[in-house]
Formats: sequence, structure tokens, C-alpha cells
Amino acid sequence: MFSNLGKFGVNHKKIPILHINNMCCSKIKASLKRLKLYVPLGRNYSSLPGLVGNDIKSLHSIISPPIAKIRNIGIMAHIDAGKTTTTERILYYSGYTRSLGDVDDGDTVTDFMAQERERGITIQSAAVTFDWKGYRVNLIDTPGHVDFTLEVERCLRVLDGAVAVFDASAGVEAQTLTVWRQADKHKIPRICFLNKMDKTGASFKYAVESIREKLKAKPLLLQLPLGEGKAFKGVVDVVSKEKLVWNRKSEDGKDFERKPLLEMSDAELLKETTEARNALIEQVADLDDEFADLVLGEFSENFDLLPAEKLQTAIHRVTLAQTAVPVLCGSALKNKGVQPLLDAITMYLPSPEERNYEFLQWYKGDLCALAFKVLHDKQRGPLVFMRIYSGMIKPQSAIYNFNGNCTERISRLLLPFADQHIEIPSLTAGNIALTVGLKHTATGDTIVSSKSSALAAARRAEREGEKSRQNNEAERLLLAGVEIPEPVFFCTIEPPSVARQPDLDYALKCLQREDPSLKVKLDPDSGQTVLCGMGELHIEIIHDRIKREYGLETYLGPLQVAYRETILNAVHATDTLDRTLGDKRHLVTVELEVKPIEPSSVTPVIKYAAGVSEDLPKVSQEAIENGIHSACLQGPLLGSPVQDVAITLHSLIIHPGTSTTMISACVSRCVQKALKKADKQVLEPLMNLEVTVTRDYLSPVLADLAQRRGTIQEIQTRQENKIVIGFVPLAEIMGYSTALRTLTSGSATFALELSNYQAMNPQDQTTLLSRRSGLPQVL
Repeated sequence: MFSNLGKFGVNHKKIPILHINNMCCSKIKASLKRLKLYVPLGRNYSSLPGLVGNDIKSLHSIISPPIAKIRNIGIMAHIDAGKTTTTERILYYSGYTRSLGDVDDGDTVTDFMAQERERGITIQSAAVTFDWKGYRVNLIDTPGHVDFTLEVERCLRVLDGAVAVFDASAGVEAQTLTVWRQADKHKIPRICFLNKMDKTGASFKYAVESIREKLKAKPLLLQLPLGEGKAFKGVVDVVSKEKLVWNRKSEDGKDFERKPLLEMSDAELLKETTEARNALIEQVADLDDEFADLVLGEFSENFDLLPAEKLQTAIHRVTLAQTAVPVLCGSALKNKGVQPLLDAITMYLPSPEERNYEFLQWYKGDLCALAFKVLHDKQRGPLVFMRIYSGMIKPQSAIYNFNGNCTERISRLLLPFADQHIEIPSLTAGNIALTVGLKHTATGDTIVSSKSSALAAARRAEREGEKSRQNNEAERLLLAGVEIPEPVFFCTIEPPSVARQPDLDYALKCLQREDPSLKVKLDPDSGQTVLCGMGELHIEIIHDRIKREYGLETYLGPLQVAYRETILNAVHATDTLDRTLGDKRHLVTVELEVKPIEPSSVTPVIKYAAGVSEDLPKVSQEAIENGIHSACLQGPLLGSPVQDVAITLHSLIIHPGTSTTMISACVSRCVQKALKKADKQVLEPLMNLEVTVTRDYLSPVLADLAQRRGTIQEIQTRQENKIVIGFVPLAEIMGYSTALRTLTSGSATFALELSNYQAMNPQDQTTLLSRRSGLPQVL
């Protein structure tokens, strides 16, 4: 008879105590068998999460911690600000890894793809679970490159909080603005970490000012740096008036001292910290009424008497309200400042129960989860990442996909550890799970326990909707999915032989399910497969993955820009389709008007004249709209999608017995006829461009941008560098990375982001059309 079980070695790993009372040996063996560890021996892991030294926890506390002790956070930033290095240090200090991974050495936990390790960038977001001082943290390391913005978007959708990492020498950069806006959209509380304080040119003051000016956020300075650049040795905790100094002899940064600031030894520093603390208290009091009452009442005479715990609680409330952002600093690469960052994550960022999700009231504790990412594993098939909002998920249980209207079965449930996973028996609300066995679930799908549960939730939403005079209960039940941006580049892709075409189709199907921003189309004229992506790097990575993961040597055609088309004037058109198939006559006559509209709309706006819509059956209406949409997929100039148009149906005569296919065909032909009659305009993608360059190379960079039809908005000064901000057409920026390196001897960097589509001038449009004439058009 055993009262409990100690350590047990499986693949040289430890597993936690199983609290087993009055259990026979056979049951113990069965329990151990159920706890399968899928951890290959390729990497040094100190233990399962939650095991620090000899601190062994029960299996229950490891798998299902109290919801108040869970933190779902993301690490987000501009490319090369140090997100992955910060994540690596977090994993090391929390006891998840035994060795410090390095991006340059290609041995980081979260950058596990071959392409990520070779290039030293993050491409896919990676989920890691670990414990810190009794808290369960589900952390997601997101990409910083603009081509992978969707990866950030779909992960922010399911997070409760985020850490924004900044390069202290650069402050707020182009992609920082993008990810910050994404976090604003999802109302995610954030804390800021000013990384690279040891870097030459690092400036705490400058970085804080850029957060205030560019992000329009109110920074709460919780720390001050002890030195900057090479002199950086630690931080001052403003809240507790202590200094944290890291031991220079300590190679891994675990050894540091926390000392209170004393008048005798640190007079100047104590004075500066006291002023910073008083300013912080006043700032928080302005933003939080409860804290203001406390300060004005008990501690109005002397702020020094205010306990740190009271201030921390108030900062937590202010962070949740998103009226300000706590700011910390350090150097992840030099192993300084990461442990206080971990404390701040658990102290200031919200638990799942502190986030207000309106839809949860309809589910009454039943399962409600969002599938936010799909990975394809060769052995296990599709792996679906899920954020559980309410209820519980167990293996071998059936779930209902609200979006796909289908029932599926979860075969296994795993805790995510980057590319390695541990099988678990259940997972509760607030957690992020990895499921195996779901064949049809895709990114953005809402998952519930059953169809009856969904219907019951719909009825509750409907009753509430009647009270508030809203009838969109189905939409309110569906969790908001992910907005997928339109691709801006495309190229043809061919297999090594015709016999391998099915293999290529399968690879592209798997990659599309993983990455919704990748689009695959078939060119109707040439029959070639067309790959559409978010940028040169995006398509290059897809090409490389097809080769490495699916063993296919594919050939890419020249990279082309995805243009759009529109019209400049209103036109009328009439068309009749009269066809006899067998003994049945199909006759349709259509009269419609196509005209340009503002503001911009990617899909055509469809309207019906008063006499048409009254007696129009639903099937005929669907056929009409299908015909209009298919006609607008290929414009008359380049075969590119048509946007910014409104189509009004004035007359529709349908012979009895006419099929809906014929209605669609006639409407589509009539729209194309109208588009050909109108004055046409090509729209080209315009990119926001930000170039960081030294003064010496500013002139050649500006001259080069002028040749590329670039428009300069402003030139800022950032310490020793100049920041050129402007717009440039995407067609002119292809291969810019190489050109900029050549111009500036490799010293300049740049960031790009899609701004909008704008009309080409007549001369450029004529040049483009003459260049494209005679070529098969696909978009």
C-alpha cells in the first residue's frame, strides 16, 4: 500500500508526486501509463513545469491550477528587439530549460523551425507553458516581421495580457506601432520591457518618451536603470525603493542581490528614486479613484509610509483598465532584469477571470473554446491550439464546431511546450490546450460541447437580445475569428513533374490550413497553380518548407505584385442568355448599372431596384450575387480583382425552369460587359516605409527612394541615426533589402507595412499594361 509516490524517471525526466491514497500497485502502474511523456532527448530540460529543485507538486496542481493563478501572455515587438531571447531567459529562470538558448547559435526553444534557426527570426508563434512562484504562465512568442502579422493577430486574440519588448536604443519602431494597434483592437492590457539597456546608444529616457509620444500611452516607471550601455549593471525598483544588482561573475544571471537604498551609501540614487516613486503615486492616483482616496486620506502627509502592496494593487487595476502601462527595463542577452519582469507579469497582468467576455454568460459553464492556430504534424496529423474560455476539455470527447456545423472527436489532449508536448487527462477554463484528432477545425472556429449546448446558448442570447432589442444572437455566440489580410504578392509554383502535382496540392492544403494568409489559386488560362502571400520572405519561407517538410523540389515563377482595378464612371449594361439544354429552355435577361463608390470596399456593394427585390426568390438572389462576385474576381485590364464598385440590378426577367447556374452566368457576363465599357483604373499597393540610416548615407538613400516613386513624409532624428518615413509603391520595393545594403555598406535597416491601394498615374499605368500585354493573367 502506498500513501504517495516520489520521483520516477521516465526518459531521464522527473514526474510529479501522484497523491494516491489506498491504491494498489497495479493502479499506480496504470496511472503512470496514462501519464505519457512525449519529450525527445534532444534538449536539456530540468523538469516538467512546476518542478523547481526539489519542489514537487501534485499532478492536479500542475495540470489545472486555480484560474486566478493563470496568466495567458504574449511577447510582442518589432523585429530584432529581443523577444525570443527574453522568452529563452524566462524559460531558464522558471526552471523549464537547463541551458540558455541563443538566437545566433540557433538553439532556442521557441524558434524550433529550421528556417527560424537559420535566419535568426521568429516565423511561427510558439506556445510554452511554465510555472513561476505558484503561477501558471502560458506564453506565446510572436513574430516581429511584417510578413507574419497574421501570426501576431491570431495569438493576441486569445491572450489576456502582453509584454511589449522595445530596443532601448531605438524606442518605438515601425512594427511596434502595428502590434500595439493590434493589442488595442483586442483591448489587451500590456507591460513594457525596455530591452538591450547594455547596448551602445541605449537611452531609458528616450525610449520612455517615444512610448509616450508615438504610442500615446501613459508610462508608469516601475524601475530605473543603474547605468546605460556598457555601464548597465542592474535596476532600481521604484515601488519598493530597492536596487537589484546582478553578480558580474555569474554567467547565467541567476545570482543577483536585492538591497534597500540607504541614505548613507546611495544618497543621490535614493533621492532620485523617492522623486520617481512620488511621481508614480501621483500618476496612479490620477487614474484610479480608489487609490486616490487612500493617498489623500491616510498618506497625504508622507508618501513614504504608503505600503508597496497598496501601490502594486493600484497599478494592477490601472493596467487592467488600460489607462497606463507599467515600464520595466533590463538586458535579456546579458541576463539582467528578467526575474523582475516575471514578477511583474504575475503581479500586474490579468488572470482569465479578470477579463470581461460577454459571450460567456450564454454558455453557463458549458465548454466554449476558440481554435486559434493549426499545425500539421507528420505523425499525429493536424494539431489544433485552443483557448478554453469556459468548461473543460477531455480526450476521447466529442465537440461541436459552431462555424463548420460539424461534430468531431478529440483523441488526445496535450500541454504545449514549443515543439514538444506532454499528454494530459483534462484541462479547465483559462488554459491553452493542444488537441489531436480534429480533422475539419480551422483557425477562428468556435468550439462548444454539443449542438444542443449551442442551441441552448442561442436561446439564452435570443431572450437577452429581445430585452435589448438585438437579434444578432448567432453572431454574439461566435467568438470573433481572425481578420485575414489580403495577399500583396503572387507567383506561379510548379512541381518537379506532373506526377508530383497531387503531392504539391496536399502540401499546399496543409500549409494553407496552418497559415490562412497563404492563398492558393488556379490560373484558369494556363492551369498553373498560383501562390499568393504577404511578402517576399513569406513566399520564400513557404517554398523552403515545401522542400524540407514534404520533400518536393518546386519551381517558383517570377514574383509579381497583386494589383487591383476599379472604374471611374457609371455605366449601364444589358445582357440576355438564351440556351436550350435537352428539352429545357433557359432564358435570362438582365439590366444593371455599375458605378464607382467611396469609401473603399474590397467586395462589390450589391443593390436592387425597388421593383426587382419584391418577388425575388432567395435561390435566385444567391445566384445573382454569386455571378456578381465571380465577375469582380477578374477585371478587364490586368485580370486583377475589382474593388470600390456598387452594382445595382434594375431589371431581371427569368423564364420558368431556368437553372440558377444560367442566372449566375448571365449576371456575371453582364457585369463584365459593363466593366469593359467603363473608364478603368489600376490600383497599386502602397507601403509605409521606415528606413533607419546614419547621416553619412542619408543622401543616397533619399535619391534611391525618389527613383522608386517614393514620397517622403518626414525625416526624424534618433540619436546618431536618421529615420526616413514615407510611402513607396510595392512594385518599386522588390529586392530593396539588397539595394539598401549595397547603398549603405550594410549599416541601414528598414521596415515595411501595407498602407492602402492607390490609383496609378496614367503614365505608370500605360507602362505596366504594355509590359503585361500578352502574358497570362491570374489575379
